[in-house]
Amino acid sequence: MLKRIVDRYEHTADGLVIVDVAARRVEDLYEDFDKTAPYHKKDLDEDLVYYLTECAREIGRVDFVIRFMFECYPSEEFMLRVRTSVHKFFIYQRELERGAMNKMLRTAATLLIIGIIILGLSLWVNHLFTVGRTPSFLNTVFAEGLTIVAWVSVWEALATFLLNWPQHLFLIKLFRKIAEAPVQFQQPSEHLSVVTDSASER
Repeated sequence: MLKRIVDRYEHTADGLVIVDVAARRVEDLYEDFDKTAPYHKKDLDEDLVYYLTECAREIGRVDFVIRFMFECYPSEEFMLRVRTSVHKFFIYQRELERGAMNKMLRTAATLLIIGIIILGLSLWVNHLFTVGRTPSFLNTVFAEGLTIVAWVSVWEALATFLLNWPQHLFLIKLFRKIAEAPVQFQQPSEHLSVVTDSASER
C-alpha cells in the first residue's frame, strides 16, 4: 500500500521522494499579516503548511525532499531565505507540539495523583465507618462516592495519556522530519505535478 502511495511522487536520482510546490513568487509562501517581518520570522502560508504536513503524513517513514518552483528562478539569497524559513517554521511547530504534550502529561499526572489521594481517603473513610458498627446509609453513599470520584480521576488520567500522547509524539516527529527535509529549487517548467491552493488562487 505504501509503495503505491510513494509511486505517485517523483523521485530524485538517489531515490528520495520529491514533494513539489509551485508558486508565482517567493512571497506567496508566506502569510501577509506582518508584511515588515523578515522571511525567516514570518509564518508560512496555511495552505502550504497543510499541504507539506499531509504529504509527509502520507509518505510515512520514507525520506523526501521539498522542491519549489517559481515563475522566476530565485536568487541565492531568496533560496537561502526559503530554506531557513521552512526549517525554522517547522522547528517552531515541533516546539509548540512538545509544549502541548508536556502540558498534557502534567494534566494526566495531576489527575492521577488526585485520584490516588482520593482513593486512599475513600479507603480510610470506609474503614472509619465500619469499625465496630454498621454504617448508615449516608455514610455508605459518601464513602462510595469518594471511591467513584477516585476511579474517575484515575481513569481520566490514563485516558488522557493513552489517547493524546501518541498523537503528540507523532506530530513532533512529523514536524522534525519536515524541518530536516532538504529544500531544492527547480527552473520554471510547463509541467509540474503539484500546485498549491494558495498559489493558484493568487
